Amino acid sequence: MSLQANSIIGGSKDTCGDKVTLGIITVSDRASSGEYVDEGGPAILQFFEEALVSPAEIIYRCIPDDLDIIKQTMIELSDDFDCNVIVTTGGTGPAKRDVTPEATISVCDRILDGFGEQMRNISLEYVPTAILSRQVGGTRDKCLIFNLPGRPKAIRETIDKIWEAVPYCVDLLGGPYMDMDDEVCNAFRPRDARRR
Repeated sequence: MSLQANSIIGGSKDTCGDKVTLGIITVSDRASSGEYVDEGGPAILQFFEEALVSPAEIIYRCIPDDLDIIKQTMIELSDDFDCNVIVTTGGTGPAKRDVTPEATISVCDRILDGFGEQMRNISLEYVPTAILSRQVGGTRDKCLIFNLPGRPKAIRETIDKIWEAVPYCVDLLGGPYMDMDDEVCNAFRPRDARRR
């Protein structure tokens, strides 16, 4: 499936989950200008297609490394589109134009330090430069927002593990029950929070 501005994926008669709304934001000057094709956003979508059993609406944006534009896009997806989760890719390194973490922090009500800590721990298993990453995660009202690396391989290494905590986080924020394919992503919930 190609990544378009708005898409519907998933949904199975066997699901016990509700419909979720997920945002994907690729932050890249070159991809947003058409200089090259975005590969990060499709890597996130591929994970959603493989792992989600619940039906999901996907809202996609590819934008430049501009602090105000990133903030506005996060606010739009959270407040106007009611995204339950927004996942970003790109703009998390130490370069001057890398401002995705600053944008995330500025729009979030609360920062969840464990997201950044765990993503760096995962990436350090593969590359020593993971210590240069400034990824963060937090919440804006009922929306979870977190930053992934920019490279497709690193995205999958990270999201496959991080997402195990996401459905229960969405539950705690008052969002829909997100049903996952346990063979792809064995999401953790306390026994009394599970529907099946």
